[in-house]
Amino acid sequence: MRAHLFQTAVAADLPLALSDTIVALSTPPGAGAIALVRLSGPRAIAITDEVFAGKRLAEQPGHTLHYGTLRDGTQVLDEVVVSLFRSPHSYTREDVVEISTHGSDYIVRQVLALLLRHGARLAEAGEFTKRAFLHGALDLAQAEAVADLIAADSALSHQVALRQMRGGFSRELRELRGQLVHFAALLELELDFGEEDVEFADRTGLVVLLQQVQALVRRLLRSFELGNVIKNGVTTVIAGRPNAGKSTLLNALLNEERAIVSEVAGTTRDLIEDEVSIEGIRFRFVDTAGLRETSDVVEAMGVERTRQRVQQAALVVYLFDITTTSPATLQAEIEALNLPASVAVLAVGNKLDLASEAQAAAFQSRPDTLLLAAARGGAGLDELRGALLARVRLQGLDHTGASTIVTNLRHARSLEQADRHLDAVLVGLSTGDGTELLAADLRHALGALGQITGEISSDDLLTSIFTQFCIGK
Repeated sequence: MRAHLFQTAVAADLPLALSDTIVALSTPPGAGAIALVRLSGPRAIAITDEVFAGKRLAEQPGHTLHYGTLRDGTQVLDEVVVSLFRSPHSYTREDVVEISTHGSDYIVRQVLALLLRHGARLAEAGEFTKRAFLHGALDLAQAEAVADLIAADSALSHQVALRQMRGGFSRELRELRGQLVHFAALLELELDFGEEDVEFADRTGLVVLLQQVQALVRRLLRSFELGNVIKNGVTTVIAGRPNAGKSTLLNALLNEERAIVSEVAGTTRDLIEDEVSIEGIRFRFVDTAGLRETSDVVEAMGVERTRQRVQQAALVVYLFDITTTSPATLQAEIEALNLPASVAVLAVGNKLDLASEAQAAAFQSRPDTLLLAAARGGAGLDELRGALLARVRLQGLDHTGASTIVTNLRHARSLEQADRHLDAVLVGLSTGDGTELLAADLRHALGALGQITGEISSDDLLTSIFTQFCIGK
């Protein structure tokens, strides 16, 4: 019902016609064993029947597979398998046909051209999922989770996206809004009887409810830091002086020759980034220019970029050459970074394989934030990976088992708006503000929560969200 009401309200502004039958390639382009062409809309079955030589699809039940050939007049284009889904039991809640062809670029082009000539039109980016949203199969938060699930490249990002797509986040938001709607209605009722000076809403009960709802909103907001890490990875900057072995360490962690390694100081002059998953947590490693004073203009620019990037990192691996660095020098170099308190630092003494016993002994009594390694030979890398995970968990940036984790910046901003308006209602109740002001702030809080799931939305917002999807989804 919500989706149909929303659809009625904005139908005049929608950039797509729901009466159209749309078609797109839903598998990645390029040669492969199979390609899947998807149609959705009121004429999906009829259009396919016009070109499919096999059982008449209009007479077949949904959720069935049918073998036959696709024909352009008398010419056979391909042998195919057709999957039939009848409204409303499909992804879009419309009639949907999925045609599995051989994965030739030529065949796909011919099939798409054939279906377009018979009345389908090419789907816009994300239009299949957009139709699922408009027909009430998904709310907006669930629809966005579809894109996150497709993009998931770690166990945690997959788990969080799947939970959100299945409605975990949406259920929690609906519970929050449901608790507020009743009181909002009572405040609106008071406005209708303003001249009689009556109160329908218990102010004491409203304060208690608002505090409970605000606590839940703030818990969701706090989870965004974890959600951002799960979605985008832990930004981990490898910093240190020239020739400390930063590029060698990056290559060892990635298990590939990603960065150029040279004995010449100052080889790395720009940032080199790549990602690796460690026990399901994605780390975005950044190799940087060596920190030193230099008259080389290009190298100086790289050093400045390094200093800027370490300020933005979640973790800093400060790599130093154990054969040339004393504990006192190391301490001074780390302090010179002037890192924010929020940035965790892990000091790694490299070139242990080249160090004398005395040089290694100088760091034997070391804290758990310092370890020794030999990046070139791989010694100490397992300990480094363990230490990185430990630092992440110490900061609370791992999966804590929370029922709901916010991963979307748009959702976080809407929650921030809701929090501000809930705060305004609480302040207004304590200072005796009039019902009209309280009702206005409560409406804004409800609106902010409704924007997350799409209960309150706009065509511009939908366009912004769904154009980030791939065409066939």
